Amino acid sequence: MPLFIRNESRRFKIDSRKLKKHFTIILQHLSLEEKELSVLLVNDRKIKSLNQSFRDKNAPTDVLSFPQFEDEEGFDSILLGDVVVSLETAERQAKEHDLTFEEEVVLLIAHGLLHLIGYDHEISAKEEIRMQKKTLELFRLIFPHRKSTGENNF
Repeated sequence: MPLFIRNESRRFKIDSRKLKKHFTIILQHLSLEEKELSVLLVNDRKIKSLNQSFRDKNAPTDVLSFPQFEDEEGFDSILLGDVVVSLETAERQAKEHDLTFEEEVVLLIAHGLLHLIGYDHEISAKEEIRMQKKTLELFRLIFPHRKSTGENNF
Protein backbone atom coordinates (compact mmCIF):
# COMPACT_ATOMS: atom_id res chain seq x y z
CA MET A 1 0.00 0.00 0.00
CA PRO A 2 1.76 3.11 -1.17
CA LEU A 3 1.15 6.04 1.13
CA PHE A 4 2.84 9.27 0.17
CA ILE A 5 3.13 12.18 2.59
CA ARG A 6 4.64 15.49 1.59
CA ASN A 7 5.01 18.34 4.03
CA GLU A 8 5.37 21.66 2.21
CA SER A 9 5.15 23.64 5.43
CA ARG A 10 8.41 24.94 6.83
CA ARG A 11 6.75 25.97 10.07
CA PHE A 12 5.41 22.58 11.15
CA LYS A 13 7.43 19.44 11.70
CA ILE A 14 5.50 16.25 11.02
CA ASP A 15 6.61 12.73 11.87
CA SER A 16 5.82 11.13 8.51
CA ARG A 17 6.69 7.63 9.70
CA LYS A 18 4.22 7.89 12.56
CA LEU A 19 1.54 9.31 10.28
CA LYS A 20 2.12 6.48 7.79
CA LYS A 21 1.79 3.97 10.63
CA HIS A 22 -1.54 5.51 11.67
CA PHE A 23 -2.92 5.42 8.14
CA THR A 24 -1.70 1.92 7.46
CA ILE A 25 -4.00 0.88 10.31
CA ILE A 26 -6.87 2.97 8.97
CA LEU A 27 -6.49 1.77 5.37
CA GLN A 28 -6.36 -1.86 6.53
CA HIS A 29 -9.49 -1.30 8.64
CA LEU A 30 -11.27 0.06 5.56
CA SER A 31 -10.00 -2.87 3.42
CA LEU A 32 -8.06 -0.39 1.30
CA GLU A 33 -4.57 -1.71 2.00
CA GLU A 34 -3.97 -2.27 -1.72
CA LYS A 35 -4.85 1.33 -2.59
CA GLU A 36 -2.58 4.33 -2.98
CA LEU A 37 -3.10 7.54 -0.98
CA SER A 38 -1.25 10.81 -1.30
CA VAL A 39 -1.29 13.40 1.51
CA LEU A 40 -0.06 16.95 1.02
CA LEU A 41 0.46 19.16 4.09
CA VAL A 42 0.38 22.88 3.34
CA ASN A 43 -0.22 26.32 4.82
CA ASP A 44 -3.43 28.39 4.67
CA ARG A 45 -2.25 30.38 1.65
CA LYS A 46 -1.75 27.24 -0.46
CA ILE A 47 -5.03 25.60 0.55
CA LYS A 48 -6.88 28.86 -0.07
CA SER A 49 -5.48 28.91 -3.60
CA LEU A 50 -6.57 25.29 -4.17
CA ASN A 51 -10.00 25.99 -2.65
CA GLN A 52 -10.42 28.94 -5.03
CA SER A 53 -9.25 26.98 -8.07
CA PHE A 54 -11.24 23.81 -7.49
CA ARG A 55 -14.25 24.87 -5.41
CA ASP A 56 -14.56 28.57 -6.32
CA LYS A 57 -14.29 29.47 -2.61
CA ASN A 58 -11.89 32.30 -1.83
CA ALA A 59 -11.00 31.21 1.70
CA PRO A 60 -8.72 28.73 3.40
CA THR A 61 -10.22 25.46 4.56
CA ASP A 62 -8.99 22.63 6.74
CA VAL A 63 -8.96 19.75 4.25
CA LEU A 64 -9.56 19.14 0.56
CA SER A 65 -9.96 15.79 -1.18
CA PHE A 66 -9.24 15.02 -4.80
CA PRO A 67 -10.48 11.55 -5.75
CA GLN A 68 -8.76 9.79 -8.62
CA PHE A 69 -10.51 7.27 -10.78
CA GLU A 70 -13.94 5.91 -9.98
CA ASP A 71 -15.90 3.72 -12.31
CA GLU A 72 -19.48 2.45 -12.18
CA GLU A 73 -18.38 -0.52 -10.11
CA GLY A 74 -16.86 1.68 -7.40
CA PHE A 75 -13.25 2.36 -6.63
CA ASP A 76 -11.48 -0.03 -8.98
CA SER A 77 -8.34 2.03 -9.43
CA ILE A 78 -5.34 1.47 -7.21
CA LEU A 79 -5.24 5.27 -6.79
CA LEU A 80 -7.62 6.56 -4.12
CA GLY A 81 -6.60 10.16 -4.58
CA ASP A 82 -5.06 13.10 -2.78
CA VAL A 83 -5.85 14.68 0.56
CA VAL A 84 -4.57 18.20 1.25
CA VAL A 85 -4.50 19.50 4.82
CA SER A 86 -3.73 23.02 6.03
CA LEU A 87 -1.46 22.66 9.04
CA GLU A 88 -2.15 26.25 10.09
CA THR A 89 -5.88 25.55 10.22
CA ALA A 90 -5.22 22.22 11.94
CA GLU A 91 -3.27 24.04 14.65
CA ARG A 92 -6.16 26.47 15.29
CA GLN A 93 -8.82 23.77 15.21
CA ALA A 94 -6.87 21.48 17.53
CA LYS A 95 -7.26 24.10 20.25
CA GLU A 96 -10.96 24.58 19.48
CA HIS A 97 -11.58 20.80 19.47
CA ASP A 98 -9.49 20.13 22.57
CA LEU A 99 -7.19 17.86 20.57
CA THR A 100 -3.45 17.68 20.16
CA PHE A 101 -2.02 18.90 16.88
CA GLU A 102 -1.25 15.30 15.86
CA GLU A 103 -4.80 14.20 16.67
CA GLU A 104 -6.28 17.03 14.60
CA VAL A 105 -4.06 16.20 11.62
CA VAL A 106 -5.09 12.53 11.80
CA LEU A 107 -8.74 13.57 12.11
CA LEU A 108 -8.51 15.81 9.05
CA ILE A 109 -6.73 13.23 6.91
CA ALA A 110 -9.30 10.59 7.96
CA HIS A 111 -12.08 13.02 7.04
CA GLY A 112 -10.49 13.64 3.66
CA LEU A 113 -9.99 9.92 3.10
CA LEU A 114 -13.68 9.29 3.73
CA HIS A 115 -14.52 11.86 1.05
CA LEU A 116 -12.28 9.94 -1.35
CA ILE A 117 -14.30 6.77 -0.83
CA GLY A 118 -17.69 8.39 -1.27
CA TYR A 119 -18.73 9.89 2.05
CA ASP A 120 -20.17 13.41 1.73
CA HIS A 121 -21.52 15.29 4.73
CA GLU A 122 -22.87 18.07 2.49
CA ILE A 123 -25.54 15.83 0.90
CA SER A 124 -27.88 15.52 3.88
CA ALA A 125 -28.10 15.57 7.66
CA LYS A 126 -28.29 11.76 7.62
CA GLU A 127 -25.08 11.51 5.57
CA GLU A 128 -23.41 14.04 7.86
CA ILE A 129 -24.16 11.85 10.89
CA ARG A 130 -22.97 8.75 9.02
CA MET A 131 -19.70 10.47 8.16
CA GLN A 132 -19.23 11.77 11.72
CA LYS A 133 -19.66 8.25 13.11
CA LYS A 134 -17.19 6.78 10.62
CA THR A 135 -14.66 9.56 11.29
CA LEU A 136 -14.93 8.92 15.03
CA GLU A 137 -14.50 5.17 14.43
CA LEU A 138 -11.28 5.79 12.46
CA PHE A 139 -10.02 8.32 15.02
CA ARG A 140 -10.52 5.83 17.84
CA LEU A 141 -8.53 3.18 15.96
CA ILE A 142 -5.50 5.43 16.42
CA PHE A 143 -6.39 7.09 19.72
CA PRO A 144 -8.54 4.47 21.52
CA HIS A 145 -8.19 5.97 24.98
CA ARG A 146 -8.87 9.57 24.02
CA LYS A 147 -11.83 10.76 26.08
CA SER A 148 -12.40 14.10 24.39
CA THR A 149 -12.33 13.76 20.64
CA GLY A 150 -13.91 16.95 19.40
CA GLU A 151 -16.47 14.56 17.91
CA ASN A 152 -19.13 17.24 17.73
CA ASN A 153 -16.84 19.33 15.55
CA PHE A 154 -16.31 17.09 12.53
